[in-house]
Amino acid sequence: MAQSLGQQRALQEVVDTDRYPLHDPGGAVLAAVVERARAELRERGCTVLPDFIRPEQRATLRAEGEAVAPHAHYEPETVNAYNIAVDDTLPADHPARRAMVRGNAFVARDLLPRDCLIERLYTDPGFGRFVADCFELPALHPLADPLSALCLNVIPPGMAHPWHFDTNEYTVSMLTRESESGGQFHYCPGIRSAEAENLDDVRAVLDGDTTAVRELTLRPGDLQLFKGRFSLHRVDTVTGATARHSAIFAYSERPGVIGSVERTRQLFGRVLPAHHAAAAARVRGDALLD
Repeated sequence: MAQSLGQQRALQEVVDTDRYPLHDPGGAVLAAVVERARAELRERGCTVLPDFIRPEQRATLRAEGEAVAPHAHYEPETVNAYNIAVDDTLPADHPARRAMVRGNAFVARDLLPRDCLIERLYTDPGFGRFVADCFELPALHPLADPLSALCLNVIPPGMAHPWHFDTNEYTVSMLTRESESGGQFHYCPGIRSAEAENLDDVRAVLDGDTTAVRELTLRPGDLQLFKGRFSLHRVDTVTGATARHSAIFAYSERPGVIGSVERTRQLFGRVLPAHHAAAAARVRGDALLD
């Protein structure tokens, strides 16, 4: 379905539509962008679309993030790669028993202004269709989670976002403010699948084996598409005086996906009735730990 003129103008105000003409989904330019993204996602499990946001909008992107960052739930805690509670039924050498300090914080979606740049992108049907096309899917659904569907990830100096898997299969993120130094994105593409946890491989990475680890440098305004449910990933320690901010847009192939009670409490410091209801009738596409 063609977009309205109003939707096209909204996209053109935010996105560099000369390079990424989302308003022209049948055009040759966008087709070439999509094909490159698909190839990189197949090969690497990740693709980056540089300078996705117009240069004149990057200051707004940064300022909007800085305005809401003080509302982030910040409570450093000991976690594991699956963000699950650990009980005595797991073997002593299980990767979930590898403890790490999570020092990043999240601003939940219900604390973001409805007219902010990242909200406008997330709710734009042309943007959603483009993301689905890049992932070679007929459609993608925004996460139904009222807190984690769209959020701002804040990593202050001296802290990191340690190794973890995402709840959602398809993660789209955008750096909104880069750190002075540090804050590199590391990932292990396809280290597990919907059918297999591959615990030995995950354990090896957590124990320091870098064979499967790739490193990625991101810049503000770059759009990153990533298969985060199946790729172990982290942001290493931020150094210098500037916190690292990134927007996280979450999607799933199935409608109705909501994060677990335990993970939501860890990330946002609170749980809503929707999370408790989802725990009783969980909508998930696999039986992975989390």
